Amino acid sequence: MDLRIINACTLEPETGERNSSAWIDIRNGRIAEMGSGQPGPVSKDIKIIDAKGATVMPGLVDAHVHIIVTSTDAADRNNWTPGYLTVRALKSATDMLHRGFTTVRDVGGADYGMARAIEEELVSGPRLVFGGKALSQTGGHGDFRLLSDTAQPCCQIKPDFGRIADGIDEVQRAARDEFRKGANHLKLVVSGGVASPSDEISAVQYTFEEIRAAVVEAENHNRYVTVHAYHPRSVNQALKAGVKCVEHGNLIDDESIRLLVENDAFLVPTIITYEAMYEAGSASGLSAGSLNKLDEVRVAAMDALRKAHEAGVNIVYGSDLLGSLQARQLDEFTIRARVQPAIDVIRAATSNAAKLLGMKDEIGTLQNGAYADLIIVDGDPVEDISVLTQPDQFLRAVIKGGRLMVASR
Repeated sequence: MDLRIINACTLEPETGERNSSAWIDIRNGRIAEMGSGQPGPVSKDIKIIDAKGATVMPGLVDAHVHIIVTSTDAADRNNWTPGYLTVRALKSATDMLHRGFTTVRDVGGADYGMARAIEEELVSGPRLVFGGKALSQTGGHGDFRLLSDTAQPCCQIKPDFGRIADGIDEVQRAARDEFRKGANHLKLVVSGGVASPSDEISAVQYTFEEIRAAVVEAENHNRYVTVHAYHPRSVNQALKAGVKCVEHGNLIDDESIRLLVENDAFLVPTIITYEAMYEAGSASGLSAGSLNKLDEVRVAAMDALRKAHEAGVNIVYGSDLLGSLQARQLDEFTIRARVQPAIDVIRAATSNAAKLLGMKDEIGTLQNGAYADLIIVDGDPVEDISVLTQPDQFLRAVIKGGRLMVASR
């Protein structure tokens, strides 16, 4: 059914333009026309939504999620079947839609079947832009074998965050395989991580040649490479090798920022995940060693965000929350607003994210022809970012592809 929204106060994030007393016509799942004042007549089969002066803006985008990691209890996860894992993952995606996210980018674990289930409306959820499994070297951030585990990885066909690939040939083969399975991007883990048991945060993972091999494969498939990286040694090597995006980047230096700007690359900070895990402590599922590593990156995150913002880096919204902590997905808005104007935080979750995903004319905008992925919120999020962080109080409706998916009243 086509829609018309009336009495709206629209917000176009990229320009910051507001339009009061606006109306929006939605046809065939896309924005067909917008205007101000009194719209013309419509046929009886058009559903009318009266925004009653609320803000209508593009749906939110979270560019760093792991929908399959719905528990941090490793012992329990080892007993999950692929089917059970998938059902839990799709439930996680549905929850994200109800927070106002109409698109999410999964950077480790989600696959074509999950995206197809959402696209065919077998379940409700945001558009799922997936990268398949992340690539990790042996002993890297994607290698979660215990130190006592002497078994070699085999097959790597079950649903999981990542897969191990060592050397140029294996990286090429793994990259081609993930693209064969429909990956929209390729993720490499090129530095140590908090949760991985056998590396240090400052560890540089993968050589320049291995990263470059992945970049070439991505470019050949008209895709891009993003990297998990904290330390400037790993960040800078990856940017010099041609990667398009850096996840986290908590410890970046001035050269990192220069390379991000010069290469027109993107940075996806995920500060809420460190704050949430720190506050949860051992209840987060992290070992004592991982909690020590967590503090190393947590304290530097805000300064890195501030420097990147002041330098004009392309900054995109990401949460990276795992297990039950995914409920705090919107808290990243609150954290970033401490060092960024609210409109820039909103752009990170709309127009900037759309550019990273290669969908700048389709999502994150109210322009004609874009997908009708919209949220209706009471209040002005530019003046008060909490309008976006408290959906139970302020989120009136979520529209995805012209369909009313969530309606609170």
